[in-house]
Amino acid sequence: MPADWRDLFALTKPRVMTLVVYTGLCGLIAAPVRLPLVLAFTAVLCIALGAGAAGALNQWYEAELDGKMKRTARRPLPAGRLDRQTALHFGVGLSVFSVLLMGLATNLLAAGILAVSILFYVFVYTMWLKPRTVQNIVIGGAAGAFPPLLGWAAATGDVTLLPALLFAMIFLWTPPHFWALSLFVKMDYAAAGVPMLPVVRGLAVTRRLVALYTLPMVIVAIAPWPLGLTGAIYGVTSVVLNVIFGVLALRVWRNTTSDAAAMKPERQLFKYSILYLFILFGALVADRLLLMGAGA
Repeated sequence: MPADWRDLFALTKPRVMTLVVYTGLCGLIAAPVRLPLVLAFTAVLCIALGAGAAGALNQWYEAELDGKMKRTARRPLPAGRLDRQTALHFGVGLSVFSVLLMGLATNLLAAGILAVSILFYVFVYTMWLKPRTVQNIVIGGAAGAFPPLLGWAAATGDVTLLPALLFAMIFLWTPPHFWALSLFVKMDYAAAGVPMLPVVRGLAVTRRLVALYTLPMVIVAIAPWPLGLTGAIYGVTSVVLNVIFGVLALRVWRNTTSDAAAMKPERQLFKYSILYLFILFGALVADRLLLMGAGA
C-alpha cells in the first residue's frame, strides 16, 4: 500500500521542525542584510526541508529502537504504516534537494552549513553518539544549534559573533532541556537501551547537571547585550527569562522523587525551556529590527 502523505509528514518530526524553522527565520531576520522576499522564503523552506530530512533519516535508522519506547512506538515505521526503504529514500531525497536549492537560492556557505547540519544529526548524533555514550545530548546539541547560523549565512554569506553566540546558546540549552525530559521518561530510554544520563548515572547526578549546565547557557544567552550586539529589548528580556530558567533548574536539582508521575519541576522546566527559546529569539528579532531601523 502506498505511503500516506500524513505518515511521510510525520517522518519529518513537525514539532521539532517548528522550533528549527523559527530559530532559523529569526537568524535570517536579525541579519543586517535583507534578502528579497522570494529568496528569504526559499531559505526558510530549505531549513525546514533539511530539518525534515534529518528527522526522516533519524526515524529510518531508529525504527527498531522507536518500537521499544512508549512515546515513539506510534511513529509510522514502528507502527508498520511505512517501510524503512521508503523512509530512507524520502530522507535522502529531501536532503539533497534542500542543500542544492539553498545553494542556488542563497550562497554556498549556507548550503554547506545545511549539509553539515544534516550529516551531523544523522551520522554523528543518531548513529554514533546516541546509542553509545552518555554524552549523546551534550555533543549532539550542536545538531539543533545550526538554524540561526543558517538563517544568518543565507542572508549575509558570512558568520559573525552574534550568530556564533546564538549557536552556542542553543548548544548549551540542549542538555538541560533534554535531561529534564529524560528524567520523567527514564524508563522508556532504559527499555530501549539508550544510555541517557538518568539511566547511566542516576537521577541525582542528572538533576545536578541540569542546574550546572544552565549556568554557562545563561552567560552566553545574556552576552550579546553587554557586548553591544543587541539593545535593551533583548537584554532585559534575556535577563528575566534566564532568571526564571535558573530558578526552575534549581527546583529540579532540589527534587528527590523517583516517581515519574510526581516530577513536576522536571516537567515545568522542560515545557518552559521551549517557551524560553521562542520568546528569547522573538526579543532578538524585535531588538535587531529596532536597532537597524534607528541606524537607517
